[in-house]
Amino acid sequence: MSLKFLSCNQWVHQLHLQSPVSSTTTKRSWIEAGPRYFKLPQSTLRKSLSPSLCFAMDQKSLHEDAFGVGQKDGVIIVDHGSRRKESNLLLNEFVLMFKSKTGYPIVEPAHMELADPSIKDAFNSCVQQGANRVIISPFFLFPGRHWHQDIPSLADAAALEHPGINYLVTAPLGLHEFLVDVVKDRIGYCLSHVAGEVEECAVCVGTGRCKLKVQDSEN
Repeated sequence: MSLKFLSCNQWVHQLHLQSPVSSTTTKRSWIEAGPRYFKLPQSTLRKSLSPSLCFAMDQKSLHEDAFGVGQKDGVIIVDHGSRRKESNLLLNEFVLMFKSKTGYPIVEPAHMELADPSIKDAFNSCVQQGANRVIISPFFLFPGRHWHQDIPSLADAAALEHPGINYLVTAPLGLHEFLVDVVKDRIGYCLSHVAGEVEECAVCVGTGRCKLKVQDSEN
């Protein structure tokens, strides 16, 4: 059985189709979705991938807007941030790659902490470029404390300076089946480098970190 990954918008769209918010015929429960909440039927809770898959800052806009990134959408790719300059520069390279492959007109990098640009800086930049909706995509694997608390709080603070702008914190990367291919490719490339068949990758270049090690026995 293959895992089907749903984006945040697809998940909300699916729930909207299966269980319209306006329905009053089914017993409802609160599902946390950031500062506001969706009212969804109990049956939907059992079927959904996660009751906290996304933080929706404007419930109405999610149900009425077209599902997909448009010309007036700004996308922020946010990672943790590092004191190591080289690590932060890799995010810039990824954002350029992402923008080139998707064709999205407004894409900005951001670091949650330790480095600039911050989420606030990136949010401001998106609005200055004409965005009327800002989509914050955490470049994180799984939904830990940073996704549950820190990034939504920083997004709230950034949005205070831009009343009327809708914004959304999407799900992290999670259990996306394409990540299997990414990890497999990374392992294969590193083993090829160890065998002397290829140069260091862009992540390891100049570090000398990608090499086999063995500890001598104490006996």
